[in-house]
Amino acid sequence: MRPVQLLTVLDLEFLSTRQGHHTPVMLWGPPGVGKSQMVAQVARKHEVAVIDIRLSQMEPSDLRGIPFRSGSQVEWAVPALLPDSDRHGVEGILFLDEITSAPPAVSAAAYQLILDRRLGEYRIPEHWAIFAAGNRQGDRGVTYTMPAPLANRFSHFEVETNLDDWVIWAYRNAIDERIIAFLRFRPELLFDFDPAHNPVAFPSPRSWEFAHRGLQKFDHHPQLLQSALQACVGPAAGVELHAFVNNLEQMPDLDGIIAGREIAVPTEIDLQYAVAAALVGRAIRASEQGAAQETVGNILRYAGRFPQREMGVMLVSDMHRAIGSALFEVPEFAEWAQLVSDVMLFE
Repeated sequence: MRPVQLLTVLDLEFLSTRQGHHTPVMLWGPPGVGKSQMVAQVARKHEVAVIDIRLSQMEPSDLRGIPFRSGSQVEWAVPALLPDSDRHGVEGILFLDEITSAPPAVSAAAYQLILDRRLGEYRIPEHWAIFAAGNRQGDRGVTYTMPAPLANRFSHFEVETNLDDWVIWAYRNAIDERIIAFLRFRPELLFDFDPAHNPVAFPSPRSWEFAHRGLQKFDHHPQLLQSALQACVGPAAGVELHAFVNNLEQMPDLDGIIAGREIAVPTEIDLQYAVAAALVGRAIRASEQGAAQETVGNILRYAGRFPQREMGVMLVSDMHRAIGSALFEVPEFAEWAQLVSDVMLFE
């Protein structure tokens, strides 16, 4: 399932705790596809805490607690890491990450916690959602087969990578527009993991964020930049990204485009992708400053001049995802839409 769809699933599952309809959710997927980030995004949206428990690093007693004598009886000390309404809030998310990497003894300790929302005398607060994530057995991680009793305690969703969804996230999180442009140019490199070769660094949504950070740190150290990018996304993708970034010296005058001057569209396809990504970024910044209409109007005029109309459609579609329905209020939108009326704009 696409990330944007899974975000809706997680959001509704979180809200369902208020009506008593919550079902624990298990997210399956290879490393680096954004499972943990989606959970964190839902928590930020609702301004609640996430308690991230890495079951792979725990012993059964870490969940069950430690016994102690109380008079003639034995009681259990509840681990402080488990959700508590007074300390963590009446609502929140208990996130059991790396659950498929947990030894069977730890998984068994989690059975009651997940299904019955309790461990002995301890109870998970009523309005806390339970989400979990793990790698599949073919992903070359340290994984155990999920026991059937544990699997039956979840609803299961597999995370797919999707470039449009990643681009939405990238613009909202100020990812370097050169990274966005490169992946529009080479979409198959958003996620390229071959478990048979067990690579150390490989392209994934997570590692492209690392590459973004690499560009910020090493952009003015050309002798280090290629190696830094390869360290993030792997040797082949790093070389390609480095060559792409170097070629952007031939970019047209973006300020001139924004000002409405007649600027030629580059003939090279990679530069066209770069221009499109950069212009969406300019539209976002103009929208945040309350001065979007003129900027967006000039971008729409430029979008209509691409030799391949699909390139202009991609630019405007990304701009719509980034700034929303304000795009339709710009007078130039109707003129541009007429030019591409036979090309699908939105999914």
